[in-house]
Amino acid sequence: MYLDEFKQQLPDADPQETAEWLEALEQVVNQEGSERAQFLLRKLLKKSRLMRVGLPELVQTPYINTISPEQEPPFPGDEEMELRIRRIVRWNAVAMVVRANHYYPGIGGHLATYASSASLYEVGFNHFFQGKDDGQAGDHIFYQGHAAPGIYARAFLEGRLTTEHLEHFRREALGRGLSSYPHPRLMPDFWEFPTVSMGLGPINAIYQARFNRYLHNRGIVDTSRSRVWAFLGDGETDEPESLGALHLAARESLDNLTFVINCNLQRLDGPVRGNGKIIQELEAVFRGAGWNVIKVIWSRRWDPLLAKDTEGALLHIMNTTLDGEFQKYSVETGAYIRRHFFGKDPRALALVEHMSDRDLERLRRGGHDHLKIYAAYKAAIEHQGQPTVILVKTVKGWMLGESATGRNATHQLKKLTESELKKFRDLMALPIPDAQVGDAPYYHPGEKSPEVEYLRERRRQLGGDLPKRVVRSKPLTLPEADLYTEFTVANQQPVSTTMAIVRLLRKLLDDKHIGRRIVPIIPDEARTFGMDFLFKKVGIYAAKGQLYDPVDSDLLFSYREAKDGQLLEEGITEAGAMGSFTAASTAYATHGEPMIPFYMFYSMFGFQRTGDQAWAVGDARGRGFLIGATAGRTTLNGEGLQHQDGHSHILASTVPCCAQYDPAFHFEIACIVRDGLRRMYEREEDVFYYITVHNENYAMPAMPRGVEDGILRGLYLFKPCLDAKRHTVQLFGSGAIMMQALEAQRILSERYDVAADVWSATSYRALRDDALAVEAWNLDNPLEAPRIPYIQKVLANAQGPIIAVSDYVKAWPDSVSRWIKQPFIALGTDGFGMSDTREQLRRHFKVDAASIVYTALYKLAEMGRLGFDEVARAKAELYGDAVVSEPVASH
Repeated sequence: MYLDEFKQQLPDADPQETAEWLEALEQVVNQEGSERAQFLLRKLLKKSRLMRVGLPELVQTPYINTISPEQEPPFPGDEEMELRIRRIVRWNAVAMVVRANHYYPGIGGHLATYASSASLYEVGFNHFFQGKDDGQAGDHIFYQGHAAPGIYARAFLEGRLTTEHLEHFRREALGRGLSSYPHPRLMPDFWEFPTVSMGLGPINAIYQARFNRYLHNRGIVDTSRSRVWAFLGDGETDEPESLGALHLAARESLDNLTFVINCNLQRLDGPVRGNGKIIQELEAVFRGAGWNVIKVIWSRRWDPLLAKDTEGALLHIMNTTLDGEFQKYSVETGAYIRRHFFGKDPRALALVEHMSDRDLERLRRGGHDHLKIYAAYKAAIEHQGQPTVILVKTVKGWMLGESATGRNATHQLKKLTESELKKFRDLMALPIPDAQVGDAPYYHPGEKSPEVEYLRERRRQLGGDLPKRVVRSKPLTLPEADLYTEFTVANQQPVSTTMAIVRLLRKLLDDKHIGRRIVPIIPDEARTFGMDFLFKKVGIYAAKGQLYDPVDSDLLFSYREAKDGQLLEEGITEAGAMGSFTAASTAYATHGEPMIPFYMFYSMFGFQRTGDQAWAVGDARGRGFLIGATAGRTTLNGEGLQHQDGHSHILASTVPCCAQYDPAFHFEIACIVRDGLRRMYEREEDVFYYITVHNENYAMPAMPRGVEDGILRGLYLFKPCLDAKRHTVQLFGSGAIMMQALEAQRILSERYDVAADVWSATSYRALRDDALAVEAWNLDNPLEAPRIPYIQKVLANAQGPIIAVSDYVKAWPDSVSRWIKQPFIALGTDGFGMSDTREQLRRHFKVDAASIVYTALYKLAEMGRLGFDEVARAKAELYGDAVVSEPVASH
């Protein structure tokens, strides 16, 4: 039977030999059982991998360490010295959180995560993590956010942080505080990557590793010595972002990437998989995705027991025991473990009959054994061709005491009693007097102590202190003004603002100074945005180049992949594209090489879908351009509700360092991009830009004289009405709806004898930020002459009511209304989008020219300048038989 099945797969060159192998297997199963057969088959698979036969691995292996004791390398460090260092760091991490919550109840902090992962970090710091001295980029380490107290405690021991720093843990507003988690925005010389928004660290680590290869393959910088490490928790893997890009890392053979997953079997409220086995589940996921998997489950004290387990009884118990049971064992006595774990099989019970109950309690998990961790890390950095994940089993809150270790409520633990602190001190073997221990004092053995000298020497050998964020100033030579000239002249051929940004991108790519630093990023929409010319022009980055002849190779814009390609064509993944944007936008710090990302996407799928990543870019002090294409709720007319964006500017406005613009014309785009390049790459400001562009074609006017400052500050008078009329109104337009404002200007003048000045509102965000800054200055300086916001200055002589219209919700222009002295009303696209023609959609949302005209007349009537009977006649003229509700009352 077996032979017949095998023959169906492949012609058999030696049927007799095959039959002998299969018969031998049947004999083992019949005489010794399936467990023995499994053992032999796994041995054969392991041997075949060592001999590079090429068979795929099983997606799941037994619940034991991947690296067997005989394969473990010798430990190169001083074990006793490193034990003392770990104990000091553990104590100070606890002391920092306990003291903070004693003096400032409710300040928060976490004890349990670092308690479970201390050995993971210490082995890395002492033997693997490469620093940034001598101009090196070093390793890029994504620390698990909740472990921050331990990282601070180590920096304190090194002398990089002072007692004053530790005393200001989570108190940053008025002093030299330490941020709650890794936040480069708050601690720009310390943290590199924000990670505590769970799931973002893992996906950003993957795209960081890929971007490192991108830089290397394009000849920008040698990244061959930089490794990316991502530390995360097993519960964090439930976040879609944590596992959503594993295939990319495998496909691109990112052997410069290592995930270390701290599997303490607990998330914030309870077990990660109480009824399952999270390590086995993750092993299957990662192996199935093509990763190299190393499991570190048991400490060295289990090795003799497993060596004597010739019948597989203990292994069977390990394989079948649930995580919920393992969590229970971590808080129970040795007698309980003997009865309920080893007692599941008399053969396993016999293995430990020579051990005391106390011995059984000391059977640690692998994540608390520095020898096992060292072996795993060394194997990971030596492995080639695949990314590696190390699945490490630990106990949450390990060594913190009976009330903290392994309990469901451990994550919320902020304090320890004096009795608990004394027990912890004794476990750590620290010389802290009983009279002081209740205050949880910090312990430092002295600047010249053997412990401090040892850890400093280890860091010197590995390239310097970590964590450490280094910015090596490198202002760029930017293009001359003539690069932008073509965008300042009139263009009578109808085009869209999308075409403007694409045309400008083409010219920037050709620039001799910054062209090679441009990083175009798109999520599989290049043809939609008219960017397919980039395929041939700069190539699509592919780590292996192009191994096939593309179907469109005979076309002008054929799909060309290249190892040194410049375009990052990410596929259908906005989260992945934002991962690349994050890596590119921070390259000035991570590698000392400023890169200029232009990430272009459907604006609906930017801040709405990946807003958390955009916020993290701000935290990481990223620099670059986000281009929200096909923007506007009525401009992208046929796509319907889930594609039509009328609110991305509201979402983007929540990120403090995001400069936002909704330009209507080519010259505005050129002016904004030029300013962005100056701010980010000449003045080196830590901001990034969000620019919305649309797909509606119309003739582009020439740039009026002297409007550059107004474009950048958010508002300028684009087209005043020069004819004398009986009444005057002011119209604010932006984006594609600017054309409706201009048409409304014509109708008001020709049919209703109303002069309308048309203003281009390029950025309500810039106007609001300026007004808030002026307001704050005035509040702080009551004896000084009050300053005046820009919006009030520029509107000082404006007559009549102001009607602000955009393709966004009314809250966008409304955000500046309280600084406008004239009667003001916003027209916008509140509600869900829908499919129809632009004309019908704009009539529906009342942002078309007729609605602008009617609202202007209504506001004049409210002010007593017109009679409402005249407004009613105008309504009938403008809308015909259509039923139109009254505009919202004025502000």
